[in-house]
Amino acid sequence: MKKRIMLVEDESIVRLDVAMMLKDAGYEVIAEASDGEKAIELAYSLKPDLIIMDIKMPVLNGLKASEVISNKFDIPILLLTAYSQREFIDKAKKANILGYLVKPISEASLIPAVEIALKQAENTMAYKEKVEKMNEKLKNRKMVERAKGILMKQFNFPEDVAYKKMQTISMNKQVKLETVAKQIIAKYKS
Repeated sequence: MKKRIMLVEDESIVRLDVAMMLKDAGYEVIAEASDGEKAIELAYSLKPDLIIMDIKMPVLNGLKASEVISNKFDIPILLLTAYSQREFIDKAKKANILGYLVKPISEASLIPAVEIALKQAENTMAYKEKVEKMNEKLKNRKMVERAKGILMKQFNFPEDVAYKKMQTISMNKQVKLETVAKQIIAKYKS
C-alpha cells in the first residue's frame, strides 16, 4: 500500500516539484496546502502517514502548525526550509519533527529523508504499542494481586492457596484470571 503524504508549501512551483518527486518514487500525495491553518485542517480530516511542511508560510507558519498537529495527532513531519539557522532547528525539536531538509530540494535528499521519517514513525508506533501492552499487563497483575490479597484477608488463606483458588475459578469458568480478579474485587469491596 502506498504511503499517503501531505505536502504543505506556499511556493506553488516548489510544491509541484516536490509532489512530482514523491509520485515518481511511488508515494501518494493525498493533499497539498499553502499555509499552516489549511495543513491543520487537512491533517485532521485525512490523517496522512507523513506531512512535508515548509517553515516560512503565510497565515500560520510551519513550526506552529507542526506543534498543533503534533499535540493532536501522531503524524510524523518533515520540514522544508530555505533557512538552516539554529533557531529554526531548535524550535523544530519541540514538535514531532523527524527530519529537516534545506531548499533547494533534490530527489536524492528528499526520498531518503521521507523513507527514514516513515520508518522512524513506524518504530515509534511499535514502541508505543509495546509500552501500552506492558502497562495493561502491569495493571492486570496489580488487579490479580489485589484480588489475591482480598481472598487472603476474607478467608484467611495463605498466598499460594488464594492464587490457586483464583486459577481454579478461572479454568472452571473458562475466563481470564483478570476477569476473576475483577469479580472478586467487585464482590468484596469495602
